[in-house]
Amino acid sequence: QVQLVESGGGLVQAGGSLRLSCAASGSIFSIDVMGWYRQAPGKQRELVADIGSGGSTNYADSVKGRFTISRDNAKNTVYLQMNSLKPGDTGAYYCNARGVRIWGILNGGDYWGQGTQVTVSS
Repeated sequence: QVQLVESGGGLVQAGGSLRLSCAASGSIFSIDVMGWYRQAPGKQRELVADIGSGGSTNYADSVKGRFTISRDNAKNTVYLQMNSLKPGDTGAYYCNARGVRIWGILNGGDYWGQGTQVTVSS
């Protein structure tokens, strides 16, 4: 059984910074990709950034140069450093883990965190 727990969300003024963390717990052998998605009210969930086990990254165009994703494989934890925040960054941020391999289970699976709210005021 795998659980993803996010932390670090909150209310911040435009131009400020936040650092999100997501820790995966359970009998985990490895995780292929960890990432962050966000969903604003009335809009679809979109990829913000993700990172593979080898360190390769993907970013949404809207956050390039402002956000940085990183991970600690030994801790099964992914981080999202968010700088120069804009009101358009407001939304619920969800941690995602894909290709999670668990001891005793051969096939990998996908898991989602419960989400953490980020609100950027103008």
